[in-house]
Amino acid sequence: MIVEQECPRKERLRRRLSATAQSRLRSELTMNQTGSGELLIERRGVVLWVLFNRPQQRNALTWAMYDGLLAACEEVNADRAIRAMALAGTDHTFAAGTDITQFRAFKTEQDAQEYEAHGNQVMSALESVRVPVIAALEGACTGAGAVIASSCDLRIAAPSVRFGVPIARTLGNCLSHVNYARLVALIGFSRTKELLMTGRLLSAEELRATGCLADVVAEEQLFDRAQSLAETLAANAPLTLQATKQAMMRVRNRLFPVEDDADIIRMCYMSQDFQEGRESFLAKRKPTWKGE
Repeated sequence: MIVEQECPRKERLRRRLSATAQSRLRSELTMNQTGSGELLIERRGVVLWVLFNRPQQRNALTWAMYDGLLAACEEVNADRAIRAMALAGTDHTFAAGTDITQFRAFKTEQDAQEYEAHGNQVMSALESVRVPVIAALEGACTGAGAVIASSCDLRIAAPSVRFGVPIARTLGNCLSHVNYARLVALIGFSRTKELLMTGRLLSAEELRATGCLADVVAEEQLFDRAQSLAETLAANAPLTLQATKQAMMRVRNRLFPVEDDADIIRMCYMSQDFQEGRESFLAKRKPTWKGE
């Protein structure tokens, strides 16, 4: 799970969500937040919004943000008045992976195994939450951000979105088996392997070609379109929606390998390459891979 490259400044400004549209959306929301403000939980009618809010780090996720997302799923399951859920990021970025600085605390294999296990717990909670979940994608949707988007039921995107898990060229770690399966279910086996091995990012049009986007809209329409789609789903039969989610997960779960993934996690996270990838990323230099 990794933060990925930034769009050029002029492109970001050109693609910026209009202040008027964003202000109108926010004026209709009641906001709660984590203690640090890194995760905003906002209610708009029957839809619960979760906004990743670390704009200076392009919404790279902290451990607290993962826990906050898990808590938001529990809130949705407990409140029958909530009929849909929407995920997005502030400052025109969905989420650029896990905050890499946190990996400096990894000292043992257990640290790596627990990280992947907790990530699986959060993604499982998100994809099994009782209501439909929509991801509104723009800017970087990379690493953990791509996995989160893959765990949602539907996705819409702005043209600025860049989707992928570029760990082969940036960090040198791996995913859990479950997260590999999520990507395969979303964009297909061959495209997933190509994406992971090349480390490149997919554009909005490439994503749409895979069939994983419900719509591509202009950035100034993204939040309103997500709200409209959520309200459309919220008006449908709740039990049918739940049954559809559960049945589709059962089909997808047949992709899960029977083998444990501890060996590949150990191989990558305990390697010198992972240390090199982490430090080179933070130093903003190109890594030197040794396969050790």
